[in-house]
Amino acid sequence: MRRLLAATLIAILAGSMGLRGDDTAARWWSHVEALANDGMEGRNTGSPAHKRAADYVAAQFEKSGLEPAGIGGYIQPVAFNTRRIVEARSSLALVTDGRSHTLALGEDANISLRVDPAAAVDAPLVFVGYGLNIPERRINDLAGVNLKGAMAVYISSTPKSLPGPLQAHFGSAAERWQMYKAAGAVGTISIANPKSMDIPWARSTLARLQPAMSLADAALDDAPGQQLAITMNPAHADTLFAGSGHTFAELLALADADQPVPSFALPARLKATAAVERSQVESQNVAGILRGADPRRREEFVVVSAHLDHLGIGGAVNGDTIYNGAMDNASGIAAILEVAAALHESAAKPARSILFVAVTGEEKGELGSRYFAAHPTVPRANIVADVNTDMFLPLFPLKTLMVLGLDESDLGNDVRATAKALGVAVQADPEPQRNRFVRSDQYSFVKVGIPAVAMKVGYDANTPEAAMAAQWTAERYHAPSDDLSQPIDRSAAGKYVDVVRDLAVRIANRADRPTWNKTSFFSRFVVSNVR
Repeated sequence: MRRLLAATLIAILAGSMGLRGDDTAARWWSHVEALANDGMEGRNTGSPAHKRAADYVAAQFEKSGLEPAGIGGYIQPVAFNTRRIVEARSSLALVTDGRSHTLALGEDANISLRVDPAAAVDAPLVFVGYGLNIPERRINDLAGVNLKGAMAVYISSTPKSLPGPLQAHFGSAAERWQMYKAAGAVGTISIANPKSMDIPWARSTLARLQPAMSLADAALDDAPGQQLAITMNPAHADTLFAGSGHTFAELLALADADQPVPSFALPARLKATAAVERSQVESQNVAGILRGADPRRREEFVVVSAHLDHLGIGGAVNGDTIYNGAMDNASGIAAILEVAAALHESAAKPARSILFVAVTGEEKGELGSRYFAAHPTVPRANIVADVNTDMFLPLFPLKTLMVLGLDESDLGNDVRATAKALGVAVQADPEPQRNRFVRSDQYSFVKVGIPAVAMKVGYDANTPEAAMAAQWTAERYHAPSDDLSQPIDRSAAGKYVDVVRDLAVRIANRADRPTWNKTSFFSRFVVSNVR
């Protein structure tokens, strides 16, 4: 397989050599280099390096003639509460019939600091299968079990029979907690399905000692009342089910077969202690406006967004501790910078204004975009759409555009027309079980009623390109190897910039505002789109 991928990569890169001199692709790469070099130290939210990256973006916005759209300039400051686990003074243990079994932090399970944990929790465990309660689909995994004062233990996947948008929405941690809190739970233990893990446990666990964050604005807390959140290593999940008459392998087999998964009380209780260092930091969203030309529509805005932050400096992988985030998401920021520059150089005069926003805190849970959506620097009711770019992965030529949210709003028509004009095919998300539509910043806009799409370089299943994308995710996603030395198809990046540019202008020039399709699950959020 590796030989096939290598041969395919060589052929693909050789075929694009003639396009590498393209000005758009070259300038795009220069921004990636500026943002993802080792001196930027991975652009962790709230770090001095992130501030340097934000200043770079602000300078590029100014160079492209964008009006400042922050607070007194291009910057919108965002305040965060930070938490760091002190593992030497923290513990997890399962207690059954008076006997205690210690769970090794880092190996067996981790205390998630995205939720501010209570100092001590002693609670029964209840397995709730997929952990979903969706009355409109007649699904209630919480029926017949008592979650009052308990930890809800669940497999963090969703039934494949659910439509992709419902999988994405109800599978999110915030939506799950609303269900569990209503049922009386005090916390959660999530177990990933190994077949759908983007990052292997051995690598993801390295991040547990990094600071986690939440917005200082308490009104934007996604987990009010949650005392504890645990992530369990699926390789060791059978410890939870000891004495229950079930095995994790048996339960996973049901999930893999898209069968109902039972809910039942577990014999053990969880005893947890959490020692946490707490602090505050400030980070930066960066915003600038290309002002529209139509007097009637120039006060309406098409948002073009991407996240600026990455993971900073963390656990070493092959001796490297800098998580550069070249593709995640210096590539996306570089794309929107190049879109702004191209529009400036062509003296484009779209009817509506285009609002470019580089947001912070995406890696902490889409926090910067959540703050911007709650506290926009323009009237929120005047934001008509969001086009988001996150880790679009130009690994091979852009022949197909993968569009998250393609069929949720009439923006899908704009995407199809734009792509067709550029000779690019369009596909919906081929892997809805990965919940990508709710895992980046477009979802912050969706939740306040704003139609949105996110786009990536697409591929068909069971092709060399699909294998390359899967290999990149397994080896480079959230790893130090997402750096400047990886092979990239710059022609794909240049063409992607063309797509984003033309799509933003097309939306800005529409006579009408984008609307949700009546069949879209997300149309229910439109009532929230008020200032």
